[in-house]
Amino acid sequence: MDFNDSDEEGPPELVDMNSLEGPHAKTPAERKLNRVPITIVTAIDIEKSITVNKGREQVEEWLELANGCICCSVRDTGVAAIESLMERQGTFDYILLETTGLADPGNIAPLFWVDDGLGSTIYLDGIVTLVDGKNILRLLDEPAPPEIQGIHHGQVLTTAHLQISHADVIILNKSDLITPAELEKVKERVTSINGVAKIIVTDHSKVPNLEGTVLEIHAYDNLTDVDFSEKGHSHLDPSISTLSFTIDKIAPESVPKVDVWLRSLLWEQQLLPKPASPSLPTMKDFEIHRLKGLLCLTDGGTRIIQGVQEVFEIIETDNRHPSAVDCCKIVLIGRGLGTDSGPWRESLQACVGQSG
Repeated sequence: MDFNDSDEEGPPELVDMNSLEGPHAKTPAERKLNRVPITIVTAIDIEKSITVNKGREQVEEWLELANGCICCSVRDTGVAAIESLMERQGTFDYILLETTGLADPGNIAPLFWVDDGLGSTIYLDGIVTLVDGKNILRLLDEPAPPEIQGIHHGQVLTTAHLQISHADVIILNKSDLITPAELEKVKERVTSINGVAKIIVTDHSKVPNLEGTVLEIHAYDNLTDVDFSEKGHSHLDPSISTLSFTIDKIAPESVPKVDVWLRSLLWEQQLLPKPASPSLPTMKDFEIHRLKGLLCLTDGGTRIIQGVQEVFEIIETDNRHPSAVDCCKIVLIGRGLGTDSGPWRESLQACVGQSG
């Protein structure tokens, strides 16, 4: 598939799911029944129609959204439009939701988690961000647009920061227009913002393999590809960074305590228990955009944590991550996380009753 950001003609290319090859390929019987995966693709023009397959003919269908927006105040309209499209056209194999270049995916992703009407038919498969490799460094250093100013405090946040920080997959395009040294600088800057997203380097927006990159990402039910190596704050980009840490295994009865810790972290922007050290971030000093985690339990069980802004889940899983053998691992992506993972580790340890 060619995601050409200069292509304003015609709808996205129709993809036959049965033609996928490789380890991610599944027959219709093997795919999740009655649930359609949806991928949010940012930095691509929304002014294109959706192409669906009806027998041997292609049917173009416009997904009309009030004010052209699916987030914030028009979420219900966006949900109704998707439901109506699915009812009229029958079974879908996959949905790609293309947003405008100014969209904040953090406002869109929770929609597909919390809406009961969509819960049985659609699930969020992942967020893909297309990055302009030639211009991204300039875009990251531009002043924030008016719609973002006043919402996020502290260091300047651009739309590019928000889209990169929420991404599960980053397609780094236009590599043919920059030197290898410039490409490395871009990758370092992008990784300093989001250290866990998979980066795919392309030219002319040509993605070599759809499966595992744009389709069948499984970003919210599988953390196999996530790098949980402990990370500190990067000074390459002071606005948003990735921080990770580990704690010892926890007892199954401590999982609800982790839930309490996450609610305080994501809903109140406050670490628990109340900080005793001035080095700990205080309320309103930080902002979490994405959160991923693995809880390794003393009874041999494993839990996956996934969070986008204020929405999170703790999911029981049978798939053990290769690094989730001896400890629990948490990755935070956000603003104002500080330069040391110690305060975050100590906070979670205190909540689950572990000593530092």
